This record gives sequence, C-alpha cells and structure tokens, in this order.
Amino acid sequence: MKPVLYISFVAALLVGCKEDSKQPVSDDAQKSALIFEGIDPSIKPGDNFFNHVNKTWYDQAVIADDQVGVGSYRFLNIPQKKLLQTILEEVSVGDYPKGSIEQKLGDFYASGMDTLSIDQRGFEPVKPILEQIDALDSPALLMAFVADQMKVGNYSLINVSIYPDQENSALNIAHFGQTGLGLPDKDYYFQTDPSSVAIQKAYQNYLTTLFELIGDSNSEANAQKVYEIEKEMAASHKTRVELRDTQANYHKLAVSELDKTQAKIGWKSLLEHSEMTVDSVDVMQPAFFETLNTMLGTLPLDNWKTYLKANTLTAFASILSTPFQDAEFAYSKVISGQSVQKTRAERMVQQVDRQLGFALGQLYVKRYFDENAKKRALELVNNLQKTLEKRITQLDWMSDSTKVKAKEKLHSITKKIGYPDVWRTYDVDIDKAHYFENVLALNQNNYAYHLSQLNKAPNRDEWYTTPSTVTAYYNPSLNEIVFPAGILQPPYFDPNVDDAVNYGGIGMVIGHEFTHAFDDQGAQYDKEGNVKNWWTEEDYAKFKAKTQQIIEQYDAFTVLDSVHLKGALTVGENTADNGGVAIAYDAFKMTAQGQDSTKINGYTPDQRFFMSVARIWRVKTRDEYLRNYVATDPHSPPIWRVNGPLMNMTPFYEAFDVEEGDQNFKAETDRIKVW
Repeated sequence: MKPVLYISFVAALLVGCKEDSKQPVSDDAQKSALIFEGIDPSIKPGDNFFNHVNKTWYDQAVIADDQVGVGSYRFLNIPQKKLLQTILEEVSVGDYPKGSIEQKLGDFYASGMDTLSIDQRGFEPVKPILEQIDALDSPALLMAFVADQMKVGNYSLINVSIYPDQENSALNIAHFGQTGLGLPDKDYYFQTDPSSVAIQKAYQNYLTTLFELIGDSNSEANAQKVYEIEKEMAASHKTRVELRDTQANYHKLAVSELDKTQAKIGWKSLLEHSEMTVDSVDVMQPAFFETLNTMLGTLPLDNWKTYLKANTLTAFASILSTPFQDAEFAYSKVISGQSVQKTRAERMVQQVDRQLGFALGQLYVKRYFDENAKKRALELVNNLQKTLEKRITQLDWMSDSTKVKAKEKLHSITKKIGYPDVWRTYDVDIDKAHYFENVLALNQNNYAYHLSQLNKAPNRDEWYTTPSTVTAYYNPSLNEIVFPAGILQPPYFDPNVDDAVNYGGIGMVIGHEFTHAFDDQGAQYDKEGNVKNWWTEEDYAKFKAKTQQIIEQYDAFTVLDSVHLKGALTVGENTADNGGVAIAYDAFKMTAQGQDSTKINGYTPDQRFFMSVARIWRVKTRDEYLRNYVATDPHSPPIWRVNGPLMNMTPFYEAFDVEEGDQNFKAETDRIKVW
C-alpha cells in the first residue's frame, strides 16, 4: 500500500552554508580540499564531462559478482547494509524483553538465518494457501481469495494503495491500479529483440520450475497458461509513459456503479473482504479492470487457479526453501546480469529493513547519526529554497501572477530531515522458529497499518523511506521534501572539504528535489497537494513547451551504443536534474568561495563545483541491468545525469572553455532553461 511518490533514488548528502557568509577561503580549507583523482585529460570536458572526470575510475572499477553495479548513487546502500547487518547480528544473539524492538529485530533476523529449518520445511508453509486455491469453485470465491490474500502480502489480480485523494488532499482514499504481471513491464511481453526474448524464456522457465517444485506433473503446460493470461492482461496495461499523466490516471467512481458494470470482479464483495468501507474508489487504469472483468467471465476457472498458484509461489519464493530461492535468482539474473546470489545475511538485512525498517532505523540513528547534521542540513535546504525563489522571480517566461502562486507553493513545502518525529510501531509477535509465518504476520500488520488510515486525513508524521536508506524524495500529495539520515555522508557531503564540492554534490540533489515540485507532474499540484491548476493558460503552455524541449534532448541520448533514452518517461527527473544543478550553482555563488577565484589543487571554484557534480554520479553497472533500467526507470543513466544538464549550463561552458566543435556543445540560444 505505497503512496504515489516522486522518489528520487539518489544519495543526497547534506551540509549547511549560510548565504551571507563572507569569510575568505582559509589555508585549512585548502589543505583539506578534496583531490579529484582519476581525471582523464585526454577526454575534453566539452566532449564528455562524465568521462573526463570518471573514466579512469570507471575502467578500473570492478562490480562484485553478487552486485549489479558499483559506485555512488543507489549503490551507496551496499555499505549501508553492512552497518545494519552489524546491528542485527548483535541483537539476534542478545536477551531482550518480549515485544521490545531489539527482540523483534533480533528474532526476525535469526528466524530468516535459520536456513536448516527453512529448507527442512520445503514448500510446506505455502501448502495451505495452495489448497485454498484448489477449493475455489466460482469467480466470486476466486476474487474473495484474492482480496483476503492481499492482507498477507500476496498481491495478484488486485493492487490497492491508500493515500490522499488528488482532488482533496486532506482525505486518504483507496486507489486501485493495474497489476498481475510477472515481467518487469508490459512491453516485455510483446518485444521480439534478443534481450527481451531471453527474459521471456527465463520467466517461463522460472514458472515451470516453481510448478515442478510442488510436484505438478504438467508444469510446462501450466507455466504457459500463466504466461498467456499475463500477456492478455498486459495488453490492457498503460505504458510507463502513459502512467505519468496524472489526470488521465485518476477516475473516482462509485462502488455501486462499478459493482454493476464489472459484476465478475464483484467490487462490493471485494471491498468487504478487503475490509474497506467506502462509497467510491479511484480506479486509476479502467481498461485493466474492464479487461480483467471480461477475462473472469471467459477463461476457465481452472486456468485462473493455475495463475493464482503461480502468483502465490512467485510472491513467496524468496521466503521458502533454497530451491525456490535459486529458481527466483535464476530468473532475476537474466534481467540484472548479476552472476552470484547475495549472501543470506545480505538478503535478510534487506528483508528486515523492508518489514521492520523503522524499528531498525531507531537503532541505526542512535548508533550512526550525528544530530548536528540535521541542523546543518536544514540550513542548506533553506538556502537552496531561497535561491529557487530568486530564480522564479527572474524567469522571463512566467507572468507575475503565476510567480506568486509558485512562490507560495515553494514556501509551503514541509522539510523532513534525518528521521521521523514520531516512530512507527509494529504490533506483531515474532517467533524465532517460524520465518515464513513472521513474514506473513508483518505483511498483515503493514496492511492493517495502512488500512487504518483510510477515510482519514493523511498522517503528516509518516515517512515513506526508512532512515538508514541512501535516498531522498519529494511527495506532491503532501508537498514535502525528505532527506533520511542514511544520506548524510560522503561522497555528496564532507565537512572537511570546500563549499564547491558540497554544493556540486548535495546542492544539486537538494535543488533536484525542490524542482520536483515544479516538474511535469509536480507542477499540476497546488501548495496543499491537490491537483489544481494554479497557472495562467499562457504560462502553462510555455512551461509545456520547455519540458518538451527536455524530452527531445534526452530522446537523442543513447547507452549501450544504440539504446535510446525515453525522454517522455524521464522528463520529470531530467527537469529536476537541470533545475538542481542550476539552483545549486546559484546558491554556491552566494558563498565566499563562490565569489572568489582562488584555485585549489589547480582548479577554480567553478571547476570544482562541476567536477563534484560529475563525481556524485560515479557509477558502473552491468549491461543487462542498464538495458532494463532504461526501459523501466524514470531516471536517466548516471552519464546523462551529468552531461545532459551541463550541456544547458552556460557557466559550465565558461569554466571549462567549451567551444563550438566539442561533442556536447550547444549554441547558447539552444540551451534549455526551465527553472
């Protein structure tokens, strides 16, 4: 039951530097200045700045066999998991009071590390669910089963989230979205290129193996049945680009009407079994539910039962015995390119963080978080906010009336830094001897937690990422910006280096998150979090024209020689990247160092700022992972998170003498400025 968020999976690391600081760059600051190692002088900055700064590192970096990438960005969560593992190993052997967070964390971790017991049980834990499926004798009972299983984390034909109504952000409602697929995206079912075909075959082999593991004598035929059902549902799915259309994915409909028009789904019964008391729901993608309703009336019930068995096994494969886990990995590695499965401890750390993350987060914060970082981070966030206000004032394409509304929204943004003021609790018993049951109990607790918020005002103390996670996000429904404790560390911020490095690092990321309030989706929300037009017609037309320029620029970029980026899919993140660099640069120029010209280690302050921008996206990934990333992720690959925005930054051209003829040169009149 996750809310719709514009989560930027970035490692944003923060520090404060007041705008009015007029202190000169000190000798101490110069001595502690970051040395940019690995610069490749054979690559001109204007040809490929990402490679100019990172290519030497990139060529030498080695991706571990059990990872899909290495470097910064989301891969900074790899060392974070080691810190969490240390905590979990300690509490798993301690003697703590029943019900304490240490007891719950320690016993849950220990239950998952007891692979001997897990393997001895085989698929016995899931047998009762499979037997329930065998007993289904009507579409009505089938949908009742689907609804009941959502409570324990087994989502199949129905996917529901509870978060604010986009037309009344003061009230949480139920949002139902398209679902039911096992491949990463609808397009994978229909593409015929070698990479997609390999993934299709790997998935079908995975389904076949799962059926074999439960003793099904028709495993291959049943796997094909499941695949065909999914393919038929996939045809009704919207593409990821279409899902970005905020208003086209909102349809608040009366339950009574849905119950009449989609009788096979049986909305009234479905909601009763889901324990939801509502008169209306948001059916985000109506075509999917219309197709599902038709298929429930045309496909044989036995086919649906086969589908539900496969879905149940894929939902729980990772918490069953080793053969099920191995089958899951065999499929996933075709998508990711990862050759070796992560250790059991690594997987359990991820599982604990996913299901008891705010309990684990409390221990993480106590042990690893410097409280001074929270204050200093807020100072820098405030500085970037003031800078964006100035940039809005100076926009030449926006009218004064719309500028007033934009500034009102900007100053209404709630800032959350470090960890929640109110910690989430987990009212669940954890049994050290039963891992499978623990996972389901926590899933059920999570379902109840979100269900309790239905038909109520949003909980503004809630966080949608755990404190230890290296990430940051902007949430348009609550108009809030969030920076967890886990992101307050190098390479994005280092208190011992100069302002240029920190503003080029964390400054870009903070500016990025602020810009999300005004990207192609965020711009449709007002300061209260409602989808409401606050623009003049002329201004919004100009804004759309500018974001179209962003789309066209990124459409032209490629990776893996010929794989083009999807400009329409990544437009929100690309707009935020362009805005983030520009806002951070302006904020940096208000500091003493930004107004100075003193070189450090041979580089001017401006050069160090842009080199830091390139350094924070220092990432190397497997080709398989990158191919799927471009197809499904709303962020551009790291190389274009650097080169793309800098192509539009005139100060970058001046800092590195970029000139016509350089590969990434754009004429000044062609450089895009949105915010």
